[in-house]
Amino acid sequence: MATVRTGVRAVAAVLAVALGVTLTACSATGGKRAEDARKAAAAAEGRANVTTPRWTFAMVTHSGDGDTFWDIVQKGARQAAAKDNINFLYAHSDEGQQQAQLVDSYVDKKVDGLIVTLAKPDALKASVARAVAAGIPVITVNSGSAESKAYGALTHIGQDEAIAGQAVGDELDRRGRTKALCVLHEQGNVGHEQRCSGVRETFDGTVQNLYVDGTNMPDVQASIEAKLQSDPAIDAVVTLGAPFADAAAQARRTAGSQAQIATFDLNAKVAAGLGAGTLAFAVDQQPYLQGYEAVDLLWLHRYNADVLGGGRPVLTGPQIITEKDAKALTAYTERGTR
Repeated sequence: MATVRTGVRAVAAVLAVALGVTLTACSATGGKRAEDARKAAAAAEGRANVTTPRWTFAMVTHSGDGDTFWDIVQKGARQAAAKDNINFLYAHSDEGQQQAQLVDSYVDKKVDGLIVTLAKPDALKASVARAVAAGIPVITVNSGSAESKAYGALTHIGQDEAIAGQAVGDELDRRGRTKALCVLHEQGNVGHEQRCSGVRETFDGTVQNLYVDGTNMPDVQASIEAKLQSDPAIDAVVTLGAPFADAAAQARRTAGSQAQIATFDLNAKVAAGLGAGTLAFAVDQQPYLQGYEAVDLLWLHRYNADVLGGGRPVLTGPQIITEKDAKALTAYTERGTR
């Protein structure tokens, strides 16, 4: 009987070891899967994936009312904020002084981080300096890469507008265009001027600027149509924002022009226009990424004193999008992330 008991105990010991190994292996993989699943579920439900304090970050942009580009920026920022346990605030004005006042109001509220666009940098200089002096970390996005570092921002996230314009000029050359109309929809926006200047630098043809009121779409369409009718030599129209591409396409039709339409930025309508061939190409600067990375980098700075870019802008573009890319991007534009 003693021998039997000893044998039973031996078998039990072997089984226990085997079971322990199995459980260890399962916990090594299953634990990771469980954690990954928890994080995925949290992200889907808009819950935080981190346990850092609930800091408040504010974004102040130069957006006008109804500009869908900034809806995409906000979507990226809000999703990063949900992940990072951030209370996200947003305000905008296309008037430089009003934008500066909004920045000042968030400085007064002692937010934990600021994201600011510098389309009209002179108007924002004092307000950004006030935020920095108050110990509030600032990241600039979209506009103002040249001024960002001098104003005391941690880094700038966006595309280099001059380089983006040069990419358009190169693409127009590849397409054999000879005369381009560059449509500026926001007076005083230095980034828009840089885009058109960039086109002029690399385009072998001629470039003419057309200033329009971007808050009045019928006026935008009428102004482009009038230029195309008065100058049949114009064989390319470049708009500086996705909402204006459709107005340019309609102006081309009513003017009876054969000009190719290109645009900066991407949305669902632009993707559809590329797929249908009514638009020649678009320049994507990935606005979702600008919003997402701005929030995420502020969180990293607060949590770990991280700074990305090494003193240089973090580029999110330009990427030339053509008809062949449209189908793959449609799902992303329809959900509002490209």
